[in-house]
Amino acid sequence: MHIHILGICGTFMGSLAVLAKELGHRVTGSDANVYPPMSTQLEAQGIELMQGYDAAHLEPAPDLVVIGNALSRGNPAVEYVLNKGLPYVSGPQWLADHVLQGRWVLGVAGTHGKTSTSSMLAWVLEHAGMAPGFLIGGVPQNFGISARLGDTPFFVVEADEYDSAFFDKRSKFVHYRPRTAILNNLEFDHADIFPDLPAIERQFHHLVRTIPGEGLIIHPVAEAALVRVLQMGCWTPVQTTGDGGQWQARLLSEDGSRFEVSFDGVPQGTVDWSLTGRHNVDNALATLAAARHVGVVPELGIAGLSLFKSVKRRMEKVAEVDGVTIYDDFAHHPTAIATTLDGLRKRVGSAQVIAVVEPRSNSMKLGAHRDGLAESVVQADRVYWYAPPNLGWDLAATVAGATVPTEVCDSLEAIIAGVRAHAAPGTQVVIMSNGGFGGLHGKLAAALQ
Repeated sequence: MHIHILGICGTFMGSLAVLAKELGHRVTGSDANVYPPMSTQLEAQGIELMQGYDAAHLEPAPDLVVIGNALSRGNPAVEYVLNKGLPYVSGPQWLADHVLQGRWVLGVAGTHGKTSTSSMLAWVLEHAGMAPGFLIGGVPQNFGISARLGDTPFFVVEADEYDSAFFDKRSKFVHYRPRTAILNNLEFDHADIFPDLPAIERQFHHLVRTIPGEGLIIHPVAEAALVRVLQMGCWTPVQTTGDGGQWQARLLSEDGSRFEVSFDGVPQGTVDWSLTGRHNVDNALATLAAARHVGVVPELGIAGLSLFKSVKRRMEKVAEVDGVTIYDDFAHHPTAIATTLDGLRKRVGSAQVIAVVEPRSNSMKLGAHRDGLAESVVQADRVYWYAPPNLGWDLAATVAGATVPTEVCDSLEAIIAGVRAHAAPGTQVVIMSNGGFGGLHGKLAAALQ
């Protein structure tokens, strides 16, 4: 079958393309922005990519068009599909129908940490010899690919609350029917499709309604929004993580790189890994709980976590030039920015930390997270914000109250000049964006040479 994917370079749709190819289909796709790491991964899989949404890409007609949620009415490819009556489906529906049927699905949902936690979980199962399939919105470095079918009934999926398609406004995760569900945390996000936090909580409850009575729900005990979700009705056993929960961590190093795990008050072992930050410790506890549900004893899960290498674009070290280290990070919400910088600060102590932030997500463009931005960067020594001309709100006024030296730039050149002027051996530069950021990482590394 020839499947054409519209929006193929999105992290979810690109992973879907890999699975379709592995199932033996001929896969092609088009996207407005074809850029790494997804474009590189897809081309390596022999998947033909086309730039833009020209209707001619759909001639001769494919057997099926999978339409990504970034596309809407008025898009020339979408209009062509509808006018010609071509068969089409949303990505989550295709995944549910052709990959997840009959499998033990482990779903990882939440505002933050989905990619990291699903990567940890897939790796822990792999380390335990369970050869899971997975679909992850990023590239776990232990695997080097974002999706695979796997050889066993187990399938780990990053369960996103974003909508499924222009014709299906339900959250993606209601299609997946997980047996084991991690609910990491819940904050207001996706302001382009949700009016408020209660609207997102309702979608999370739709997910809870699909989890079987013989399944398991895992959540942090202190997450008030998730407690409210479960109070709407829960038919599934629950395990809790964090202080006061069943799964707890005792930090052996302040940066979270070593911690002892206990379950129901009984020590299970010590994780000693390359990751930092309390958020990753929390992700690890949820991972161990989910892995135990499918038969991985905590001792084996802990051994797997100690060999975990993180995910591309999650505090990924991309360059080191004359003692200046450059990281690429996906953080694009004030909470994620704050936890990322906190983990780095605890690791590097008093070394200079420079943060470069692009407010690129749909919620950021709408100004939904403006209030938390100035406080989110307190652990940095200096911050450069990128304000593209089409932002639509006053970024400079928003961050004017920041307690650290702050500069708002309207070009990559201005950011590079600023970082160059202040970087010295030992400086840690974190570039935070959920997009390609115009290749800033490579340009900055070249400028520092």
